[in-house]
Amino acid sequence: MNCFSGCHDRRKCAGILPVALLRRLVFFLLVAPVMACGGPSSETPDDDTPPVYEIVYRVSPEPSQGGVTVELELRQSQSLLRQVRFRAPGSRFNDFAGDGSIERDGDVLIWSPLQQGGKLRWQVSVPHRRNGKGYDAWLGESWGLFRAEDIIPGAATRTVKAARSVTSLEFDLPPDWSVVTQYPNEDDVFIVRHDQRRFKQPKGWIVMGNLGVRRDEIAGVEVAVVGPVGNGVRRLDMLALMNWTLPELARIVPELPPRITIFSAADPMWRGGLSAPASLYIHAERPLLSENGTSTLLHEIMHVVLDFDTDHDHDWIVEGLAEYYGLELLRRSGTISPTRFERARKAQKDWSSTSEQLCGGPSSGAMTARAVSVFVELDREIRRKTEGVGSLDDVMTSILAAKGDVDVDVLDRFVRDLIGENPDALHINKLPGCRKMSQP
Repeated sequence: MNCFSGCHDRRKCAGILPVALLRRLVFFLLVAPVMACGGPSSETPDDDTPPVYEIVYRVSPEPSQGGVTVELELRQSQSLLRQVRFRAPGSRFNDFAGDGSIERDGDVLIWSPLQQGGKLRWQVSVPHRRNGKGYDAWLGESWGLFRAEDIIPGAATRTVKAARSVTSLEFDLPPDWSVVTQYPNEDDVFIVRHDQRRFKQPKGWIVMGNLGVRRDEIAGVEVAVVGPVGNGVRRLDMLALMNWTLPELARIVPELPPRITIFSAADPMWRGGLSAPASLYIHAERPLLSENGTSTLLHEIMHVVLDFDTDHDHDWIVEGLAEYYGLELLRRSGTISPTRFERARKAQKDWSSTSEQLCGGPSSGAMTARAVSVFVELDREIRRKTEGVGSLDDVMTSILAAKGDVDVDVLDRFVRDLIGENPDALHINKLPGCRKMSQP
């Protein structure tokens, strides 16, 4: 028997006001001071209360055509949101129409809404092949699986100073379909929470159709595994692996995301794993533990947790840490034996010899294996020079606390702060291809 998304009596299940009502109440309380000001709007608010406008995205899938219609509704009491510039390539996003002024400049769509708000609509063809193989975005007759970024283009805004959006996501679905996103669902409204951004846009994976869902709370994290019914999604197997390993991850990472949603489906989806904010996708037939002792699922979980960026040339850092700790979690949790762990480490070391560089371009499998070897040596050096007091875990904590971009220099600085000297494992001569990156 499958557990389906949603709750028969959502008010009872939540034990709080319905989110749809709560959203409107919060919006009214925040906007009321702005409405009371009256007069023409300016670029600076009249008091310390941040002016707020409301954005509602409505998504209407058209399964027979493999596309969706998206409607953005702007509600504001005065001209708080002046202009939105979407990065919307015409090859994907088309048929823009709505209120106010709409202009296209190449791949940029510029919308200047009316003073009181209005609506903007567009259409998107969802299916997209990854590297000419399986699909990393799909919408068919029975179900769809894609990222919010696939249907809602990234945008920059011009607003009254400090104005912020209250953003929600709604769906107009075919009969018997349901939908799951990374956001909590209450009364069929998904409240988009990205508090660090003034203009909040939906992000992360979305699945719709006839769905099966399993949920659990693990190490303080609400974990959900969801996928279309009949796709062979191993929901309980994935939750079991999370129950073994997330508590170990919580000992390394000071603050895990409050929610992690795992999305899974079978063909024609791409046969790999892909992460997104607070969510990840993994193909239903992908093994939870590969024969070489590694785990694609844990690798992508680490990407969800590693909240920092690297530039194109230092992709090996985030990929290497994700693979290193994916294997470490299996060892520390006892999911694999010490002997199998060492075999997995040796296999990665052997694979790394096929890569001639580390820095430069997206990290290939062999480059990532080489990166793991770097972090193995770095951890050993830290433990030796701190007499067992420190480890790579401490460097990971520093990286996540800094919440900034990471490259070799940043990594070197965090290790130097820990051991009191430049680490040998990060000497530029041991990082093939990185020397040219450090040159002006």
